[in-house]
This record gives sequence, structure tokens and C-alpha cells, in this order.
Amino acid sequence: MEEKQEILLRFGNRVRELRKVKGLSQEAFASLCGLDRTYISGIERGVRNVSLVNISLIAESLGISLSELMQGLG
Repeated sequence: MEEKQEILLRFGNRVRELRKVKGLSQEAFASLCGLDRTYISGIERGVRNVSLVNISLIAESLGISLSELMQGLG
């Protein structure tokens, strides 16, 4: 698998894992982030290349820092 796709999959899995720990559905999480549910779904499936602004929104919505969100991805 191409390295770009691999990081997108790892990031998506990390977002899914943290969202589930918070007990949030994709729909509830998307609403909290101010993003569309299908966009969150795409992130979690590793098909969306997420902007830094949206990564920041995701971290903020999860109540964690950017570094915590990125933990284990490198």
C-alpha cells in the first residue's frame, strides 16, 4: 500500500477509536465538529485527505491536543 494511503488509514482508525471511547456515533461526532457525517465516515475509512483546520477541529471536539490525536501515527 502506498505510504500516503497508509497514513490516511492510520489517522482514520485513530479518529474512530477515540470517537468510540467518547461514546459518540459518527453523526453525533460530526455535529460536534461542525462537519458532515459522510465526511467523518470518509476520514475513518481513510479516503479523505484531511486539512489541518479540520484535524484541529477533530482534536478540539475530542477534547485532546493535536499531539494526542497524532500519537502512534508516525
